[in-house]
Amino acid sequence: MPPVVQPSSPVEPAWTDPLLANPHAVQDKAARVNKMFSAIAPSYDINNRLHSMWMDQHWRNVAVKMAGVRANDRIVDVACGTGDLTIKFSKALWKHQRREAPGTGAPQVTGIDFTAAMLPIAEQKARRMSSHPSSVIFLQGDAMNLMLPDKSADIVSIAFGIRNVADWGKAIEEFARVLKPGGRLVILEFSLPTNGAIRAFYNFYFRKIMPVTATLISGDKTGAYKYLPESVNTFISREAMKGRMKEAGFTDIVARPLTFGICVCYRGIKK
Repeated sequence: MPPVVQPSSPVEPAWTDPLLANPHAVQDKAARVNKMFSAIAPSYDINNRLHSMWMDQHWRNVAVKMAGVRANDRIVDVACGTGDLTIKFSKALWKHQRREAPGTGAPQVTGIDFTAAMLPIAEQKARRMSSHPSSVIFLQGDAMNLMLPDKSADIVSIAFGIRNVADWGKAIEEFARVLKPGGRLVILEFSLPTNGAIRAFYNFYFRKIMPVTATLISGDKTGAYKYLPESVNTFISREAMKGRMKEAGFTDIVARPLTFGICVCYRGIKK
């Protein structure tokens, strides 16, 4: 007698329409974000490239430049995902070290992400793309509670991750804690264009087209690509981000809009 095959249980979405009215107010946001990113990790890179028209790589290059990498910097990349920005920092650090401090040993960049499923992809990518993969370490961790000593980093970065943190303000305070005086915080995050016509066109693409095509590519059933546009549209303003950075002890804060304001790169210096 052939074995009885039990029907698989339907996947419960992480995000439903009522929750998406303001995903940042959802009590168990962290668990839902973790479930979402665990599901889309295998297709994360291809969707990033296609739906940003490869601009996501340019935006990360800008973040590295604004960080002002120096030889022997200790760099922590939070919400590292599949490691794109972490690897870019590693390459920049090696370049500066060869020029400014040759023979001082391997520099080290630490990538930290809340979602464990992202990290094997990041590690594999580092081995493939970095000429010095041993200089990159990936760890699972929480942006609100980094397991790092006080004043231990010269640069802390977070790319397209701050709005996914349950308490983004607490995360900024944590970044301030681990940065040395004079250290640089770089936050790269999606925003909305300030021009009304461009914003309307962008939101049409962002809310109507991208969720359909990205879901088809990923096979996602968690609602990840419905969450993405709503998490951007309901997130804080640029001024609120700059204000919170100032409260946490950062000075010389700049917010550089990129690609018509689709995203913004913030940088602050730790007092």
